[in-house]
Parts: sequence; structure tokens; C-alpha cells
Amino acid sequence: MSHASPEMQAYYAARAPYYDAVYLKPERKDDIAYLAAYLPKQMTALSVIEVACGTGYWTQHIAGAAKSMVATDGTAEPLEFAKLRPNTENTLFRQADAYALPADLGRFEAAFAGLWFSHVPISSRAAFFKSLHARLSPGAKVILIDNSEVQCQDFPIVERDAEGNSYQLRELRDGSKHRVLKNFPAEAELVREVESFSSRHAYLQLDNFWLFEYELKLVG
Repeated sequence: MSHASPEMQAYYAARAPYYDAVYLKPERKDDIAYLAAYLPKQMTALSVIEVACGTGYWTQHIAGAAKSMVATDGTAEPLEFAKLRPNTENTLFRQADAYALPADLGRFEAAFAGLWFSHVPISSRAAFFKSLHARLSPGAKVILIDNSEVQCQDFPIVERDAEGNSYQLRELRDGSKHRVLKNFPAEAELVREVESFSSRHAYLQLDNFWLFEYELKLVG
């Protein structure tokens, strides 16, 4: 059974036409410039799978450097925008559940997920990693980026559940309000999540984002 939230899918489907506005905030300019330069270098000449690509903002930066790329998302509407991105002519776009990535996608040397992990319920993290790693080769590189807690200045936490997940209340341009799961894991928490299957990990804290990368252990 999928762990994907229908509420979350509906929110991002409605937000797709203007999702990129989040990258235009002046205070995020330096962080985004850094990530836009850093990510392609890490993915150069590798086969890459992207999870929750959304409207393809990060896809367009990685695709030109990658040997090959498959960009997936669980919601159809954002994918239609992603397909229009520059530098993605050779990228395969697929609607796919992040918790059940299909085997016919193949295996990859690297994986990327931007602003996704914060939406994964704590109890579903193991399922997400299991799904992702089934599509990766031993020694594959994984990079996750997400919002830092600075984002709470715009969207404060309004609720926490018994599991420890936190929630924000977000209003779309049509006036509709949505309860959105948004977690802000600390570095130590991320390390604990991957230490059993990673051979190396690194964490970088920027002003508005964090970046976490690790490599899968080699078999044998």
C-alpha cells in the first residue's frame, strides 16, 4: 500500500502552475546559486534517478550533466511543467510512487530528491529508503536537499502528531488552505536514518536549505 498522502498530492497539483515562486525569494538567491552549481558537478556522467521532481526546477540543472536521467513524481500536474524545462530533452519523465518505484525504471548510479524528504512521515522513512535503494547500484550516491527551519518564519508549525511529525497550514492563491506535513530533521537524525546502509555521509547547512549526501555500501 502506498504511503503517499492524497492531501499532499492535491496540494501540489493545485500549486504546480506557480510552484517556482519559492525559488524567487531574494533571501534564497545565494543558496540556490550554490546548489545549482554544486549538484550538476556531483552528478556528472552518472545515471540519475530523481524522486519527487515536481515542476523540474532541479531537474533542469542536473540533466545536462548526467549521463542519463529519469525524473519521477507521484502527481501528474507538476510533471507537465517539468517536461517543458530546458536541458531535459533526453530526460525520461515518469509518474511513480516514491514508496514503490517500479523495477522497469532500471538501476542508477545516483539519486536526488529536492524538498521531498521533509514531507515523508517519520514512520514511512524506512519504506522510502527501501524503495529508492532497490533502484540503485551498490556504491551509488544519494543527495537530498530541503528547507531549513528558517522557512517556519513564513509557515509556522501549527500542529505536531504523536509520531513527532510537524504540520504547517498553507494557503494557495485560490484561497484554499491546506494542512501540510513538513518535518525539519537535524543532521544527527539524518545520520541515524542512513548509517546502517551508507559508507559515507556529509551534511551542509546553508542559510535557507540543508544538503545531505551519502553513498550506499558496496556489496561483499
